[in-house]
Amino acid sequence: MHSEEFDIGLGNDDSTIRSSAKSDYVSFWNECAKSLSWFEPWTETLQWNPPFARWFVGGKINASYNALDVHQESKSEKPAILWEGEDGTDRKITYNEMFVQVKKLANVLKSLGVKKGDRVTIYLPMIPELPISMLACARIGAIHTVVFSGFSSKSLSDRVEDSQSKIIITADGGYRKGKIINLKEIVDDEASSVQFVKNVIVYQRTGQKITLNEKDLLWHEVMQNSSQECDAEILDSNDSLYILYTSGTTGKPKGVLHGIGGYLTHLHSTYKWAFDIKDDDVYFCTADIGWVTGHSYVVYGPLLHGATQVMYEGAPDHPDSSRMWDIIQKYGVTIFYTTPTALRMLMKFGDDIPNSFNLSTLRLLGTVGEPINPEVWKWYFNVIGKKKCPIIDTWWQTETGGMLISPLPGIETIPLKPGSATLPIPGLNIEVVDEDGNEVEPETKGSLIIKNPWPGMLLGLWKDTEKYKDVYWSKFESLYYPGDYAIKDSDGYLWLLGRSDDVLKVAGHRIGTAELESSIVSHRDVAESAVCGIPDEVKGESIIAFVMLKENVNTTEDELRSELRDTIRTQIGPIATPSQFYIVNKLPKTRSGKIMRRLLKAIAKNEKIGDVSTLEDGAAVSEIQSAFQELQNNIKDQKNN
Repeated sequence: MHSEEFDIGLGNDDSTIRSSAKSDYVSFWNECAKSLSWFEPWTETLQWNPPFARWFVGGKINASYNALDVHQESKSEKPAILWEGEDGTDRKITYNEMFVQVKKLANVLKSLGVKKGDRVTIYLPMIPELPISMLACARIGAIHTVVFSGFSSKSLSDRVEDSQSKIIITADGGYRKGKIINLKEIVDDEASSVQFVKNVIVYQRTGQKITLNEKDLLWHEVMQNSSQECDAEILDSNDSLYILYTSGTTGKPKGVLHGIGGYLTHLHSTYKWAFDIKDDDVYFCTADIGWVTGHSYVVYGPLLHGATQVMYEGAPDHPDSSRMWDIIQKYGVTIFYTTPTALRMLMKFGDDIPNSFNLSTLRLLGTVGEPINPEVWKWYFNVIGKKKCPIIDTWWQTETGGMLISPLPGIETIPLKPGSATLPIPGLNIEVVDEDGNEVEPETKGSLIIKNPWPGMLLGLWKDTEKYKDVYWSKFESLYYPGDYAIKDSDGYLWLLGRSDDVLKVAGHRIGTAELESSIVSHRDVAESAVCGIPDEVKGESIIAFVMLKENVNTTEDELRSELRDTIRTQIGPIATPSQFYIVNKLPKTRSGKIMRRLLKAIAKNEKIGDVSTLEDGAAVSEIQSAFQELQNNIKDQKNN
């Protein structure tokens, strides 16, 4: 693997954490859990009946209490959220203001008949009312299920239907790339008409005219006279906190179920270890709360620590590519956590834009969501962090609750290798194995597996125990299989190679899409790339590469293709050389920033495109279709030349 290393840290050196975790991971997590506020202590730290784990059995706790009540004495006037709307509006919400709003909304929900264990669907833009809604549910023991506000009415109603939600909380609309997304209309389309939905609470974000139906209640009206007194419910550690739906490669989305005590312990610990959080930090995570990163490291993680964070409503490049740097400068952000996709997009515009802003307050940078290409890592380190900020490249997933592999500058300084997520967090035994479950030699590709339970792991899948066993535990006996390929290098560092379902098989050789895309992006002229496989009579699959260039590139397309072939042959090997390189202006991405490879495949094979409702652009489907048509014409032209 890549041998380049960067020795940069924050001066912390706590070797006791790793050694105590290694000697007895159960006792280690037992100590970590004591950092939270419990109503009653637990009687057993872990009950492990593979594949089901129950953490802190008998312990009584409440997530809302730990996020808000505990800070009222010392941090009531401290800003919890510094919010910035895409349209330039901003708000500052203190821990006390948030506390009051949460209690009032909790009482509203109770008055509408919501009880412990009932589900509430939250379909809101990135506004403070979203975490307020989540914490109000958590306060009374209701299970929140947040649906990303970019999802279509069908996606929303599928999730409402599956969770049998009693209440939907939404807004008239939200801003995205200068346009208003009509959320209330989307709710009205399908979701609100289902019989078991008793009421829809509507927050007025945009002030646009909306149709109110008999189930609809306006947020400001129901909140007006609601009591400010609402004690937090005393809940069991293994009661459910939330359901979050995650898409697989096939079938309907899976409802991942997370509990309270274990999940909060995991977040409290990892947030501190990874981000080295201090009282005067200003933290900014760009993730949407509709995804797990937003749940764990926008809502629960920061609030457990009484941190101040920036929350931004809109697109990272609106009204232009300087928006992120402007926010960092404006609020004096010290910790910035974002996706490689966002970085690749911003890198495309060159160094002059970030260099024109004062980013000197930054002391730590992080990435999440996918492996980061070494070239992008180095740009992030050099240009954004000015060579003084450690970069935490974090690997985890919806199911794991919080980060599992990451540098942890809050406890130790280790050499950072661009492109590697480095080491497992303390208390985790993570290995790379072959198809038979045997550990492979260093520098050998294999499947990532987790050997022992951890507090943040999912309780199971909502209403589907068999699927939980089948998806995560059936491939290797009593080992958790997240579905990712990886390499462990000779130093024990882990290199994630992408999803196993994103692995191409060319002439019997497995090639990870992440590895190949990283190689293409290492070329000086390339901003972003995506690869996919299409059927090939001889090789099984041949590789198609879609390449998006930086601005003002002078290299000819023929030269570029030739150089890219050479780069890939050198870095990976001839077997990984794409049969075609298509130079394109844009890549089809979901609103969470993931490239829709099935669309690329469809385009390359000239097949029907299918559902495009979750695409990033928020544009009308006709616009998206015409963009794809342009891609297809582009491909045809290149085939004819």
